[in-house]
Amino acid sequence: METGPSSIDSPTLAQARKQIRRYGLEAEADPQAVLVAVRLLAAGTRLGQAAETHFTRFGLSTGRYRLLAALEDSDGELAPSQLAAVLGVTRATVTGLIHGLEQQGLVVRRASTEDGRAAVAVLTARGAEKLREVAPEHFSRLQSMVSGLSREERATFLDLLERINQGIAALTD
Repeated sequence: METGPSSIDSPTLAQARKQIRRYGLEAEADPQAVLVAVRLLAAGTRLGQAAETHFTRFGLSTGRYRLLAALEDSDGELAPSQLAAVLGVTRATVTGLIHGLEQQGLVVRRASTEDGRAAVAVLTARGAEKLREVAPEHFSRLQSMVSGLSREERATFLDLLERINQGIAALTD
C-alpha cells in the first residue's frame, strides 16, 4: 500500500479503487488514471498557492507577473483582448490586473497606434525594471523546484504535460 503525507494531500491507488467500487464504475474507470488526474489537480492547487506566496515577495501576484511577462514578450504592448487570450483568462480579469499594475506604475494604458479607438496596455520602464529585479530569484526558485529531476526526466515531463494539456478539454467539453 502506498503511503504519503496524508490521504487528503496524497490519495492512494487503494483509495481510488475504493471510490470507483463505491460508485460501481469498475468496468469504466481505471484507478491509476483517476489517481494520476487527482494528484495532478492537487499538485496544481498547491503549486498555485506556492506561486502566490512566491510573487508576493516582489509585491506582485501570479496574474500580475504573468501579464508583465506577456507584455515584455510582446515588445511591450498588447490589447486587453490579446492579453486575455495569452493568459487564458477573461477580459474582466485582465482589466483588473491592468488596473492594479497601473497603480504600481508598472503598466500604462494608451490608445492603440493601429486603431485609435482601441486601448493597449504598455509595459513601463518601471515595469521592465521590476521584471529584471524579480528574474534572478524567480528563475533560481523555479530551477530549485524541479532540481530533483534529471535533464532527461524534465524532457519526459514536458512531453507528458503537453499530452495532459491536450486532454484538459475532457473536463470542460
